[in-house]
Amino acid sequence: MHETTAAARRILDDLPGRRLSRDEAMTLADQASLHDLCAAAMADRLRRHGRAAYYVFNQHINFTNECVNACRFCAFGKRPGSPDAVTHTVAEIRAMVRAKRDQTVRETHIVGGLNPKLPFSYYVELLQAVSEERPEAGIKAFTAVEVAHLADVEGRSEADILTALMQAGLLMLPGGGAEVFSPALRAKLCPEKISGERWLSVHETAHGLGMNTNATMLFGHIEAVADRIDHLDALRQLQDKTGGFLCFIPLPYQPGNNALSARGPGGVDYLRTMAISRLYLDNIPHLKAYWVMAGIKAAQMALWAGADDFDGTLIEERVGHAAGADTPKGLTAAQLRQAIVMAGFTPVERDARFAPVAGA
Repeated sequence: MHETTAAARRILDDLPGRRLSRDEAMTLADQASLHDLCAAAMADRLRRHGRAAYYVFNQHINFTNECVNACRFCAFGKRPGSPDAVTHTVAEIRAMVRAKRDQTVRETHIVGGLNPKLPFSYYVELLQAVSEERPEAGIKAFTAVEVAHLADVEGRSEADILTALMQAGLLMLPGGGAEVFSPALRAKLCPEKISGERWLSVHETAHGLGMNTNATMLFGHIEAVADRIDHLDALRQLQDKTGGFLCFIPLPYQPGNNALSARGPGGVDYLRTMAISRLYLDNIPHLKAYWVMAGIKAAQMALWAGADDFDGTLIEERVGHAAGADTPKGLTAAQLRQAIVMAGFTPVERDARFAPVAGA
């Protein structure tokens, strides 16, 4: 599509201050040029955030790669009993956090596989240890998939699990595990994983407990554009109900080292998806360009397609890199700021809840 059709132009001209319908989003996805889509998303982004581009000094911790799920797109998880399976003790994780004490980490991001050998007490002790070592950093940990797994294994409600984790130091949930909500696609992509409906339910429960969460969508594999719009619509409907999502992250599928054998999205598809996401998710405040999976240059371009967050230093990301991401495993805060400035925006350091850091 090189030129915007008349139908798409009418929608774009009528956009400011009005909600897109699903059919209109489909029209824009099919009939709007990349330039016009990004211009509309950029105008929306400027109304929300001006030229600010947020980043966070964060540390990633993957406590285990052992997982009972076998998602076709995943290169990180290892089946129980695999010689490559690794599970860190709480003491080892405490040492990982302590090793970075000389750095001004604002957010600790913790996710792992579904390891059936780990008792619930492990998760509580992990949070307590990280909180003790880094009390000033917000802990964003455990996807909805992990929360549901703990509820099933423990025979407790998800609300009970989340309450106990919050009491141990959990600040918010990351958005992982959403993939794409279509039941037919999940049957092919991740049949062992919880349903899209349950993912949404866990986040709704978290929001009801006063916890903010993020949301994601994995795209560029075997899904259609309609599947993407349906996914965005489900998120928008839940956000209308709860207001608990802080950020949406479109995650481009990484084609390396996994069983799916899809190609992954190109740069134009990435930017179009970013722009449609910004225009459709009118009730979610932040949109992240996750540079690890998109690439630094594409993430810089995404700031012109509606994104306002560049994510963080990511010491040390493993999930995307296991699937073949060829970006650095971490950047310094100075490198992040430079990338944002070079893209034409103003870097603003934030905390885990997107509040600007005073004096940064």
